[in-house]
Amino acid sequence: MSVSQQSIVAEAKRWLGTPYVHQASVRGAGADCLGLLRGVWRAVMGCEPEAVPVYSMDWSEPQGEERMWAAAQRHLVEKSAADMRVGDVLLFRMRDQSVAKHLGIVSADGAVPRFIHAYSGHGVVENTLSDPWRRRVVACFEFPLENG
Repeated sequence: MSVSQQSIVAEAKRWLGTPYVHQASVRGAGADCLGLLRGVWRAVMGCEPEAVPVYSMDWSEPQGEERMWAAAQRHLVEKSAADMRVGDVLLFRMRDQSVAKHLGIVSADGAVPRFIHAYSGHGVVENTLSDPWRRRVVACFEFPLENG
């Protein structure tokens, strides 16, 4: 694992236990899944690449727009989920026929992959990427960092 991947996972682990707060992005105080990713980005990359608009819990669903996917494509490097590795960002579709709007960061790969995410009612947690979670993955991205 390169230094950049280590720094991504190390920073995500620092957020464990942060309460779930919609639209928040403050380690220890509150974060949603996008807020977690924004906080990790700030720690390893610097300033956020774009301002995040105010969003509701049903963000982009009424319009059926894949806004989170489009934003991820603008700032991260899309790759095959089959090539998932530690430090990658996963995008999940939580319900069939809905837009993809949940994010997690891969914290362990191999035989028992794990990911860190902010989940309503649970806060920032680390979970096994079990089959039910894996079936929800619609895209995989890596941070635009040098490897090696």
